[in-house]
Amino acid sequence: MARKKRKPMSPEQKAAAVERLAKAREKRMRENPPQYKSIHPNALNRPEDDPFYFRKVQNWIKTQKDELAAAKKSLRLKEKGAETKVAHIQAYINNLQKYLSTGEYVDLFYGEYQQHKVRYRCVVPAYYKDGTPKYSYGVFYQDLGYTYTGLDPEVEEA
Repeated sequence: MARKKRKPMSPEQKAAAVERLAKAREKRMRENPPQYKSIHPNALNRPEDDPFYFRKVQNWIKTQKDELAAAKKSLRLKEKGAETKVAHIQAYINNLQKYLSTGEYVDLFYGEYQQHKVRYRCVVPAYYKDGTPKYSYGVFYQDLGYTYTGLDPEVEEA
């Protein structure tokens, strides 16, 4: 059975409807805020200026899904390297979704287009048996005050 078409609203009726909907949305948000049950508290409780704020990560996923569609198109056209690009984008999307569900970020890069590299920071130092600290390249150490590169920072500056 075909549905009967709605009678078009006048501009005044549209304005009134928009106002009513805005009030209803505001009331709903006040009385029943969203729960975000599928997002882990570690990801949810980050401030808005944090690079891993859950809204930003959701936006990254959306962008990467658009990139994935373009990569799949190039895969259908049998372009060189397209298969690798599709796999790479799918892995990044899976890692972002895993972060939202578990709160643990497992990728080496982050950002909308994976343009930033994750930097490591030593939280608990390790020591050799003789008591000297163990250092790894590319890790920031609080006791040193810089990222360990194997070179003395005074020598690097000169």
